[in-house]
Amino acid sequence: MDTLDKLKILSTDSQYDLACACGTTDQEHRYRGADGKWLYPVSMPNGGTSILLKTLLSNSCANDCKYCPLRRDSNIRRCSLSPDETARAFMHYLMHRNIYGLFLSSGVTGSSDQTMERLNAVASILRRTHRFKGYIHLKIIPGASDAAIREAVSLASAISLNIETPGAAHFRKLSGRKLFMEDIIRPLKLMARLTARGEPYARVKTTTQFVVGASDETDSEIVRYMFGLYDRLHMRRIYFSAYQAGLGAPDIPGELSGAPAPAERLMREHRLYQVDFLVRKYGFKADDFIFDARHNLDLNKDPKECWAERHPDFYPVNVNRADRETLLRVPGFGPLTVSRILGQRPQGRLSSLQSLNLRRNCMQKALSFIRFD
Repeated sequence: MDTLDKLKILSTDSQYDLACACGTTDQEHRYRGADGKWLYPVSMPNGGTSILLKTLLSNSCANDCKYCPLRRDSNIRRCSLSPDETARAFMHYLMHRNIYGLFLSSGVTGSSDQTMERLNAVASILRRTHRFKGYIHLKIIPGASDAAIREAVSLASAISLNIETPGAAHFRKLSGRKLFMEDIIRPLKLMARLTARGEPYARVKTTTQFVVGASDETDSEIVRYMFGLYDRLHMRRIYFSAYQAGLGAPDIPGELSGAPAPAERLMREHRLYQVDFLVRKYGFKADDFIFDARHNLDLNKDPKECWAERHPDFYPVNVNRADRETLLRVPGFGPLTVSRILGQRPQGRLSSLQSLNLRRNCMQKALSFIRFD
């Protein structure tokens, strides 16, 4: 296969890793370019979006991750790109102004450090040979050595390593080869230290991802780990990927009888993203989230609505007097709406929501929880 044929396969196989972008509007969703590559719009620091080329170096893999369609015992078409091929292809797209940056991952070919050596080689060629100063996101391979991780951090704009599950017990059900504490948590802690505030690589962003529903973890376990990742390891973002039935080994919890239907899997992923947004943008704490008897989130209501129904004494909120934190507790109100309310107050008292340009469903949701007197 030539480079383009391999890119088509490897770009498609990279779709299972979401830790670079999470589209919430049609303009942010990934799409295929004319040559079959997956292209990912990413938000720019100064507003707007640009395009990220996302691919694997290889879809051959020595690991046995039972949820992954690329695991070593899968019968798929395998191929690999060399570091030079990958760098040349990227520079070709860059010179034609098709892309802004690169997201690069790989199956494990040889050892973890041999794979990291090839990933780092691509970044090194781009940085040192082609003098590329733009965005490069490198995946950290589970089990990579401290030296390999340090080199990746020195070359990348962002790095990520998927935590996969909340804890070793769930992790063991998905892999008999990788060790949770040694291959996942140890590198995550090192990434946090190397990119901590005040360190030389503090500018480098760190992210991770949970594979939701491949094992038998609960939402409350994921949320507890999420707070640890933000509070102690200072992750920039956490992503959630709903396990897709039929892709994994038949003996994992996500494939056994009683596993949720596809729509429920996707709604569970959506609820976890809502929790993440409430933590990052609304200031919600761990004990603000309501779980059912099975320790899972309500699939029929968003987490903020569940909190509101559990705290009737908090409402109605006075739109003309409440502070930002209080207004953000109103179902249907987001940060932009709250900023509009606070911005309009100096101009006079609000008597309705009409001037806030709220979507109809958000307006109807909010009306039960507010007053204007």
